[in-house]
Formats: sequence, structure tokens, C-alpha cells
Amino acid sequence: MNDSSTPSRTTASPRNAPGAPRPAFRRRALRVLALAGVLSATTLSALPPTAVAAARVPETYTLTIRHLDRQGAATDAYQTRVTGISGPGASEAVTPHDDSGTVTVRLPEGRYLLDSTVVGREEGSGTDWIVQPRLDLDRDTTVTVDARTTAPVDVRPQDPEARFLSRLGAVEVTHGGTTRFANVMAGPGLRVAHLGPDAEPGSVKEWFDTYWAGTTTDYALGYTFTSSRALTGLVRHPSPSSLAAVKVRRAAPDGDAGTAFASVQPSAGPTVGLVQPLRPLGTATVLVTPERGRWDVEYEGPSAPGETPNRYARNGFAVRAGATTTHTFDNAVFGPALDTAPGARPAGVRDGAALSLDVPLLADGEGHAPSAPRFRAATTTLHRDGVLIGTRRGAPGRGAFTTTPGAASYRLTATATRGDGAAPSGRVTAAWTFTSAATARPTALPLSTVRFTPVLGLDGTAPADDRMRVPVTVQGAAAGTGVRSLAVSVSTDNGTTWTRVPVADGRAAFRNPAAGRSVSLRAELTDTRGNTLTQTLTNAYRTR
Repeated sequence: MNDSSTPSRTTASPRNAPGAPRPAFRRRALRVLALAGVLSATTLSALPPTAVAAARVPETYTLTIRHLDRQGAATDAYQTRVTGISGPGASEAVTPHDDSGTVTVRLPEGRYLLDSTVVGREEGSGTDWIVQPRLDLDRDTTVTVDARTTAPVDVRPQDPEARFLSRLGAVEVTHGGTTRFANVMAGPGLRVAHLGPDAEPGSVKEWFDTYWAGTTTDYALGYTFTSSRALTGLVRHPSPSSLAAVKVRRAAPDGDAGTAFASVQPSAGPTVGLVQPLRPLGTATVLVTPERGRWDVEYEGPSAPGETPNRYARNGFAVRAGATTTHTFDNAVFGPALDTAPGARPAGVRDGAALSLDVPLLADGEGHAPSAPRFRAATTTLHRDGVLIGTRRGAPGRGAFTTTPGAASYRLTATATRGDGAAPSGRVTAAWTFTSAATARPTALPLSTVRFTPVLGLDGTAPADDRMRVPVTVQGAAAGTGVRSLAVSVSTDNGTTWTRVPVADGRAAFRNPAAGRSVSLRAELTDTRGNTLTQTLTNAYRTR
């Protein structure tokens, strides 16, 4: 980004050439833009007609804003926004401009947020961002936006070879229960300053995220501040030992080609993320600041032109200085996975006579749910007391049915065949049995899944003839102390014959077959209430 260009408040960065990291707004609805839209739409509730008729016309005042550059001269190279927060002017938002450098606008009385960017005229002269979080307009007022008051934002890694990529500064001001927001994207020459009186303690929250590309690793350096003022300058040169490493690995168990993309960004607040291309079996490493809180990783797999790419996400994970967090996407063993976070949506729901299933049937080896799973065929069926209620096709692990109110025994079966026609296939089946009756409100069905997580290479293989101790984890209704019995079986002939194997200390023990063979896995579970699961993963992984 050229420092002399006008800074952008709503710009997504273009994709760089293959092999280079690229900054970009996160995919989830461009959070910076979405947040700005939500906040600007937050207004006072409409008054009833009778109240409107009786309401007085609000007093208005003249706001004069003078803009000075770093030499103290009037400048027209500015962009100023005045946003109402509370009082009669709460719904106001204006961007006044006059080429003289002095602009006048008349506004209703109230509390406002003012932010202004002033851009130098010379190449590389940088950008000044001046924020007044508290502008109480209760009389004719003059404000001077003076670039000479700013101090540098100097956030960089201790890596002399690192190359600056992008930066986002954002401020959030809350007053009277209403929040307003402003942000700026600018190059390495950004300077910032607070303007005006202090706001209330803790009412001003500010973020600065800066991204750098190194020779062997990249950097996402983010900091958050909460106080009564906007920042005037920011200097941070974090040492490598004070940063946390986030590694993103791209698996290719089916021999996938093409380029995938991994993005790393903070979980909280507005942000710009760092996106890196990943070739098959590739790894991207980003050093991040623990001070920024929790972090997110998003992964987009390769796709042919016109096809919807498959995406995975791992959000809200903690990082620690000096430690490495590794996330592997799109690797075996593929199978059902449930969201175990508190308050997560249940996998199956009974609501009156309606019964529905929504289980990621083809989650990858770390349990990441795919947005567009690759499958050849998928069916979900429901039986009531042995009688078929219905069959749904085309969406792995999903189906909605209408049954009858009385209590009955149900069998719910979901099956999907992995692959896109070119890659080796694998079949995933989960069959649950339970008793259910009509409910007065949405009620979770007593469903469980079993996760198998062997250590595999990024090509989805394990060494031939190795003795395996595969972790086995129960999720859902039977998790914890809810298991009455659990049996695991293994097949090395594509599911034609099965051998029961021992499970001890949460691990299934068996020996891999010869090279070039596949291993299939089956779990048979009964919970303490008599509900059952039979889960079969055919061609779960291969040997090398």
C-alpha cells in the first residue's frame, strides 16, 4: 500500500501471486464492514405518533472543523466522519469536506464520535488518524484536527527481513448504551492521536493489527486497549519468545492437487487476516501476539472453476507465548463429529411431531466440519417401530421428518460415500436407535458419535505393519460417564470381515496390514439409557 494514497476504511486486499501471503478481510461477512453497518444502524427507538407530534424540535449547533497537515498548514487532503452516539443527534452520520481545509456543518445537540484521516502530499509521507471519542455538541463548537499532534504506530517484529503487508486500526466508543465504530487501513507510515476531552473510563476500545511477511514465517501482531482515550502513538517490537506460533497444515489424503488457502486472524473485534497459499502437504507458520486474545484459523480447499470450495474453520483457540498450536485440515479419518462447545446446537432435535438430524458426517481427522463436503452419494433414513418413515438424499448427515406423536422406537441412519469420482472412496455410516415421543418444545435427541484419531501422515497414511493405539473418543449424549458398553472392530478387506480389538485407556490396539492396504473402523456403543450407535468407517485410512 502506498503511504501517499488515501487510506481505506472498507477495502479488501487483492490476492497476491502464488506463494506469497496476502492480507484480506476475513470471509465471515467481512466483519469490519458488517460491524460498521450494524453499529451505524443502532439508533433510538421510534416514538409513537402522538409522542412525535408533541416532541420539540431539537436544538442544532454549528460544528466547525479545521484540518492542518504536519507542517501546520491548512489541507484539503483529509477524510472526516462525525457519527452521533447519543442525544437528538444519535442517528446522525456525516462526512463533511471543503477544499479550504475548514468545513462547517450544523448538527443536533448530542454526543458524537469524530475521526479524521489526513494524508501527506509527498510520496511516503504517511497517514495521520486523529480520533475524538467524546465530542459533546451543546453549543457552537470549533475542532482543530492537527496532524502535528500525532505519534507513530510502530509495530514490527524483530526480524530485519520481514516485509510489511497491512494494518488495521479500529476504535469503538460506547455511551448511554449505544456503540459507534470507526476504522482505518493504512501503510507503514501511520501516525495516530487522541483529540478532545477524556470519555468515561472504559468506554473507548481500540484495536491495532499489523501483518508482516518473513522469509520462513509470517507475523500477525495485534493489540487491544480499553480506556477513556484514543491512542496517541503505539510502539511494539515483540521478541520471538513473546510470540505464539500457529501452524496450519494442508493434508491431501486423496492425492488432491491445486492450491488451498489458510487464513489466521484474531477472534475478537474487527480485523484484517493474513491469508497464505498452501500446496499439497504444505505448512504455513504465523507468529501471533497472545495479548490479542484468542485466534481463528480458516481453511479453503482447492476447487475447480465454477465449483464451491470446501471450507473448514477452527475458531477461538487460546495461544501462549513460546508455544506452538498446530491445526491440520482435510486429513483422514473422516467421520461424524459433534460440536462440543457449551450451548452448541444439538445434532438431532425432536419438536412436536417433527424430528431432524444435522450431523457433520464427513468431518476431517481433527473434527473440522466441512462447508461443502465432497461426496458421491448420501442418504438419511428414519424408521419408527421398524416401519420406514422416509428417506432424504443429497446432504450428508442431514434430514427432516414428520412422524406421529406417541412414544416409539426409532432407528435413524445416515450414510455418505466420500470422494468426487476421481479419488479413492470411503463410506461413512452412523445408525442410532432411541425411544422418542412428541415434545412440547425443541428437545435434543440422545445421539452420540465416536471419533477415531490415529496419527497419520499428511497423505492420510500410516506405516504398514505398525502396532497402532488409536485414540477413541465418545461425543454427544454418552460422553463422559454415559457409556454402558463400547466395542471397536477393524477390517482390512474393505469391510468384508471384521475383527474385534481391545480398547483400553481410551485407545484401540491393533496391527496395521501390509503396505497399500486400507483400514476400516467400526464402533458399537450403548449408553446408560439403552440408546445405541453403530458407526462404520470403510477405508478410513491407508498404509504405506
